[in-house]
Amino acid sequence: MLNSVRVMSVAAMFLLLGWTVSANPRPQERDQSKHDEKQQQDKPARQDQQQGGKQQGHQEQQPQARGQQQQQHQQQDNSAKQQQRAKGQQDQQRQQPQQHASGQRQQRQQQDNSARQQQHVKGQQDQQRQQRQQHDNRSAQQRSPAQVHQQQVAWQGDRARNWKSDHRTWQQRGGYRGYRVPDDRFRASYGQDHGFRFYSLPVMYVGGHRRFQYGGFWFGLVDPWPEYWSANWYEDDDVYVDYYGDGYYLYNRRHPGDRIAISFYLN
Repeated sequence: MLNSVRVMSVAAMFLLLGWTVSANPRPQERDQSKHDEKQQQDKPARQDQQQGGKQQGHQEQQPQARGQQQQQHQQQDNSAKQQQRAKGQQDQQRQQPQQHASGQRQQRQQQDNSARQQQHVKGQQDQQRQQRQQHDNRSAQQRSPAQVHQQQVAWQGDRARNWKSDHRTWQQRGGYRGYRVPDDRFRASYGQDHGFRFYSLPVMYVGGHRRFQYGGFWFGLVDPWPEYWSANWYEDDDVYVDYYGDGYYLYNRRHPGDRIAISFYLN
């Protein structure tokens, strides 16, 4: 009986000690438990930080994305402008040959028109020369032998002995003081393109000097004619009247370097 009590007492004492140990865990276990609790507490904070970092990174990436988009738009605009410039240059290059061809056509047309005008003018001049030649031939046929002799005598009387010393220019004479033919009338009947021969012209004598009618006006020789011209040059040689520098002169196509001073008269 006593032994049973002792055994029960010992058993109770060990049971009590087990509860005490269970109620008071070891320090290592306490520390581990605290560490686990702290990790559990810190986990939401770390998650918030991670989410905040992700949000901040996303916010930082948004301006970069916008910048990249703007850069892409700018590149696209530049590319479109370059394409427009290239197209404009190509259009201009295509237009240049067309413009050049059009300019050449216009130039050829102008040249053709000018050539036709020159041919027309030349045809009129040739017709006028033919008409004058026919008139001269008729006039020569109508002259009597007495008139021919009279003309020969008169012309021989106007021949120079030494033309280089006998003739004088209008400048040497102090300037031209005779009648001046209006420019339009002068261009219509005088100049290199309007030749004639003297023997076919109407002649009149004023104060012992001969005057000849041509182109609607009367004119007379002021200088003698050169002695080295042929004796019948007034019948065979084509002459014309032109204005040179200081007055009117008569030119002989056989002797283009010589000019004889003449004067026009209103009546």
